[in-house]
Amino acid sequence: MPQKSPLRLAINGYGRIGRCFLRALMEAPAAHRLQVTAINEPANLGSMAYLTRFDSTHGRFAGQVEIGDGRLLIDGRAIAVSHAREPEAVDWRALGIDLLVECSGVYGRRDELQRFLDAGCPRLLLSHPGHSGDDVDATIVAGINEASLTGRERLVSAASCTTNAVVPLLALLDREVGIEQALLTTLHSAMNDQPLIDGYHHDDLRRTRSAMQSIIPVSTGLARGVERLLPQLAGRVQAKAIRVPTLNVSAIDLTIATARPVSAHSLNALLAEAAAGPLKKRIAYSAEAHASIDFNHDPHSAIVDGSQTRTAGTHLVNLFVWFDNEWGFANRMLEVADYWSQRWTQESTH
Repeated sequence: MPQKSPLRLAINGYGRIGRCFLRALMEAPAAHRLQVTAINEPANLGSMAYLTRFDSTHGRFAGQVEIGDGRLLIDGRAIAVSHAREPEAVDWRALGIDLLVECSGVYGRRDELQRFLDAGCPRLLLSHPGHSGDDVDATIVAGINEASLTGRERLVSAASCTTNAVVPLLALLDREVGIEQALLTTLHSAMNDQPLIDGYHHDDLRRTRSAMQSIIPVSTGLARGVERLLPQLAGRVQAKAIRVPTLNVSAIDLTIATARPVSAHSLNALLAEAAAGPLKKRIAYSAEAHASIDFNHDPHSAIVDGSQTRTAGTHLVNLFVWFDNEWGFANRMLEVADYWSQRWTQESTH
């Protein structure tokens, strides 16, 4: 039986997540089913090739990266490159792609995303949440609701790195011990919406401050994202976010009031069992003495640090969860792209 040709993907926005997505695809079993054939990125081709080869966070690229005929060559395979700043400035239809992976983070409203569809993109997978649930056809967290995809969707969001980290854990805990209330504090590595030195970079005055000199509280939509995926927790989740001066790997400090009595030991046993079983691909568990750098380039959505589990009484628990906010999320995006592509190819044969 002849092997099917790989589905053709394009990346719009070749920054941190765009480059991690390409690397994750090159390292994944899905590589024979999916292939990046085009990239749109305003930066020049030489810089794109250089930052593909060398990455301060994830190290050198394992494959061969070259430039030829205005294209990026990855292990000899040509990737068409454009440098447009508007969705309509690329002839997506002529590129013959099956899916555009939108990694610029610029577009989130349905009218903005529709511009890509009108310009010839058959489907979009977003590397960030839509502004609201109505802006996309589905918001998918791998391991939670990917089975809800029908293959008929055109706009799908892979949520956010923090949502992917915490939602599988909250779903497990709500099922096993019941969640009455939850408070989430994300300690997130610095991002490119912050300046290295104080400057006029953002309407949020805190984000005008140097990312490398301060711990900086910022706004977050994590609570809304959790409730969108786990509507049974509506009104019971609050979240805040703090940026910290590290390049990569973040953490979530999670405090839960439980419906049923728990102990630190029983909770760690539950989480370790889930990490070794049904949540194995997405959640890991460790009780060793860790620092954040230990989880750089870790593909899991989250790693529960059992050494930090605490309880106050029998109904108040505090967990500490690590996650590589770049690599873990890029791998979840790849999972969603792979699963969605299988659904729409099945749909097209019926």
